Amino acid sequence: MAEEAKAKGNAAFAAGNFTDAVRHFTEAINLSPTNHVLYSNRSAAYASLNKFSEALADAEKTVELKPDWSKGYSRLGAAQLGLHRYNDAVSAYKKGLEIDPSNEVLKSGLADAQSAQGRSRGPSSPLGDAFSGPEMWAKLTSDPTTRAYLQQPDFVRMMQDIQKNPNNLKFYLKDQRVMQAFGVLLGVKLDTRMPEEDAEMPEASPERKRPAESEPVKEEKRAGHKPQPEPQPEPMEVSEEEKELKERKALAQKEKDAGNTEYKKKDFEKAIQHYTKAIELDDADISFLTNRAAVYLEMGKYEDCMKDCDKAVERGRELRSDYKMIARALTRKGTALVKMAKTSKDYELAIETFQKALTEHRNPETLKKLNDAEKAKKELEQQEYFNPQIADEEREKGNQFFKEQKYPEAVKHYTESLRRNPKDPRTYSNRAACYTKLGALPEGLKDAEKCIELDPTFAKGYTRKGAVQFFMKEYEKALETYQAGLKHDPQNQELLDGVRRCVEQINKASRGDLTPEELKERQAKAMQDPEIQNILTDPVMRQVLVDFQENQKAAQEHMKNPLVMNKIQKLVSAGIVQVK
Repeated sequence: MAEEAKAKGNAAFAAGNFTDAVRHFTEAINLSPTNHVLYSNRSAAYASLNKFSEALADAEKTVELKPDWSKGYSRLGAAQLGLHRYNDAVSAYKKGLEIDPSNEVLKSGLADAQSAQGRSRGPSSPLGDAFSGPEMWAKLTSDPTTRAYLQQPDFVRMMQDIQKNPNNLKFYLKDQRVMQAFGVLLGVKLDTRMPEEDAEMPEASPERKRPAESEPVKEEKRAGHKPQPEPQPEPMEVSEEEKELKERKALAQKEKDAGNTEYKKKDFEKAIQHYTKAIELDDADISFLTNRAAVYLEMGKYEDCMKDCDKAVERGRELRSDYKMIARALTRKGTALVKMAKTSKDYELAIETFQKALTEHRNPETLKKLNDAEKAKKELEQQEYFNPQIADEEREKGNQFFKEQKYPEAVKHYTESLRRNPKDPRTYSNRAACYTKLGALPEGLKDAEKCIELDPTFAKGYTRKGAVQFFMKEYEKALETYQAGLKHDPQNQELLDGVRRCVEQINKASRGDLTPEELKERQAKAMQDPEIQNILTDPVMRQVLVDFQENQKAAQEHMKNPLVMNKIQKLVSAGIVQVK
């Protein structure tokens, strides 16, 4: 199946249908996730669509799976070049050339990257020095304020972007964290507060001493007085506004706890009342919103659930809440969308929402929900697309193109017919014949085997499979296929002719009539056959072969064993053993 999807992707790419190529390569990757060639091909398709970030991800996966494959670095360099990361592109092309120094594609790519690199260079900038190298991260880590920022993924992404291109700093000047980091890197203190902002950090406790209150202590020390015992938090002077805020937060937490209790009791109405009160008391904790959304989800009020999830995401981004909380809200919304889905198209928004959640936090539960949604969408698509009448019309169109020897067009219509009705063995048989004419023998073999699987009594399936195996020069296997077909249709002339052709080829090897080139080719092909490999590695058969050469009496005894002689005949047909 993976090879079939790959072949479709290659055909779509060659035709310039890059979006379809991506879809087919993705299907192939899902079936064979460790095949480096599939990631390479999809990277090229993404690059053709100017989706260089996706192209880069696939190129990196290609190199990870096959680090000694030069084409992977070609893909990597092309993606980096498309993202204007010229230094990285040059590095990728050079690594590829270390593996394959004569590769013209890599040489051309390196020249393009170096040219772009030269054009992008301007006069030396102090900003570039400030953001260059590992020293930047060391300075940010050493400063207590910026060290906390390094725990925030969005801040790290911004700094990585600026490090790659210091000119990108202009895009982040409004972010106070970036300005704070800029000051640390330049070794100067910048006032990054807006006029209306409080000087306290969000993490600070409201009971922390203010600078104005610390001055008398300093005065006492200078006067030689003994330090007074540190006052307890209760008698500290706290504004009425701070007291009220603290009380509201405490009350909100109590309402949340009460809501959790009612939720466990399945008393959803009361749970919603408590969560609503918590939200009214404290809108800076998005867990109240996600909890109420969970209740709405249980009640089947999916629209209300999604509204709360959207509010939680919006408010969470304003407050820079934990990314896990934002991911939870998105996952809950995706679950509601799945519950509401009635058609395959309805699943698209749910799948997109789960994907967004995974970019915030890669949670196994969310990943499972995504996979389930994609599977459900595919099943619904097949059900919605199923139409035997249109399938027959497409098959007839394919038959007409086949008669006109327009095999690619015929394949197209047969494929559409199978999408409309994937249970018709005749269409698999016809497409197998097309693939055989086109020389796509592995694809033809799969279709023939599927034809036989759907209808084991359909003689055409056996003639198609036998023909493919014959062209692949697997004469023993082809003979077995033709003989299996004759059990269902003993008078079928195509099957009888197939048996005759196979016997001729097998006897040709038995008589020693093969040319040296034919013999060498047949032996090389046979050594790739697992059945032949098993025969040759079987200790019993190895002794049998020795006896045939050195012990005629033992050889005569072996010849009485039909199983042994059957294996000997396979070796003779393969050209491994020659009869003189």
